[in-house]
Amino acid sequence: MAKTDKPDHKSKIKELRKKVSKLRKRLDRVQEAATAVTEAPKGPLVSPLAPVGGMPPLPVIEGVEISACAAGVRYKGRNDVMLARLAPGTEVAGVFTRSATRSGPVLDCQAKIGTPAGDEGAAFLINSGNSNAFTGAAGDASVQAICAKVSEVLNIPASRVFTSSTGVIGERLPHDRITNVVQDLADTLSPDGMADGARAIMTTDTFPKAATTTVELDGKEVKIAGIAKGSGMIAPDMATMLVYIFTDAKIAHAPLQKMLSRLVDPTFNSITVDSDTSTSDTLLLAATGKADAPEITDLRSKASKDFAEALEAVMMNLAHQVVRDGEGATKFVQVAVTGADSDADARKVAMAIANSPLVKTAVAGEDPNWGRVVMAVGKSGAKADRDLLSISFGDILVAEKGWVSPEYREELGATYMKQQDLEINVDLGIGEGSAIAWTCDLTNRYIQINADYRS
Repeated sequence: MAKTDKPDHKSKIKELRKKVSKLRKRLDRVQEAATAVTEAPKGPLVSPLAPVGGMPPLPVIEGVEISACAAGVRYKGRNDVMLARLAPGTEVAGVFTRSATRSGPVLDCQAKIGTPAGDEGAAFLINSGNSNAFTGAAGDASVQAICAKVSEVLNIPASRVFTSSTGVIGERLPHDRITNVVQDLADTLSPDGMADGARAIMTTDTFPKAATTTVELDGKEVKIAGIAKGSGMIAPDMATMLVYIFTDAKIAHAPLQKMLSRLVDPTFNSITVDSDTSTSDTLLLAATGKADAPEITDLRSKASKDFAEALEAVMMNLAHQVVRDGEGATKFVQVAVTGADSDADARKVAMAIANSPLVKTAVAGEDPNWGRVVMAVGKSGAKADRDLLSISFGDILVAEKGWVSPEYREELGATYMKQQDLEINVDLGIGEGSAIAWTCDLTNRYIQINADYRS
């Protein structure tokens, strides 16, 4: 394409905003106020970006029962273990961290994903406070002990028990504290227990994270609900932290897994808090098949596309909540890149900006330092041309054609940066590639939280 034929910066931003607007319409279907942040819940320990009103009312998903209790793995006086019992025939899909030092629970789950459901039930058991990562053979033994106990109490095969652990790395998991409460967990399982489960899996989170929606498939209602934990060590390489999504949809394992794997990239793989990938990242999706809707067998069908759209909305909602609860976060930032040589290049640029400590600290200080955005573009490794590059903060054109825009005034940028929700838009002016990433600012509070994490 000749240079004179390229659409201008404003038209490209307008086109990208149409895409974002479409995505936001999908998110609006999710019964959660994650994007309403004009006010924040009261209390010094809750993120100022937290959803107004807290968790949404969570529906009963037929075939799912959840309980939570205090095992004292690390925390005192609060629930720290969650158990979910899933009805016979439930299909389970999952994606996991690609970390070379992933934990024993992750390795065990990876080995079990794809096990045919048959007539067997399944279970998820999650603990907070200790990640059971970098614990060697002892960690593997802990996983086996927990799976064996859940299998015994719930009368399901150990191969259908999926465990997750989150918390401190490199400390042996006192798994006996968990196995000692499995019977109590089983005795208190409830179809209404999902909210308790969301609270039990928190570590440095300042609020529990949940999202839900419904979708009609051939005139029959299907429910989707999910919970998540995550606040720091967020730079997913598959999903993010711990996420559990439940649906009563009827869908075989193969299409369920393909759908989940595809939807991870535009959601959980497009967020970052601090550029660090966890050893424990796990996303499990359970489909009980209890809805009256027909079974989804063809990913090209309308029912499949409608279900995928609803599932993506729940996943996006949870992903955004993780960023909004970023350790010490006070700003939620969308980074949109257009005009790249390819979508892959656009993603490189978006994540370079979103992960840059210099960009993130400038945002924290409400400093419209667009030079740091230029720096991040240059270091990304993507194809770029100084004289074609354009940058805007929201609707404010800051830089173009290799220099500051003649229309830009510093006070405009400074005023814009005082907002809680910000947009950094970059047009590389080279091709048609585009990508969006979401991040938060980097504050003193982040240092305080992580300096004291094991204290």
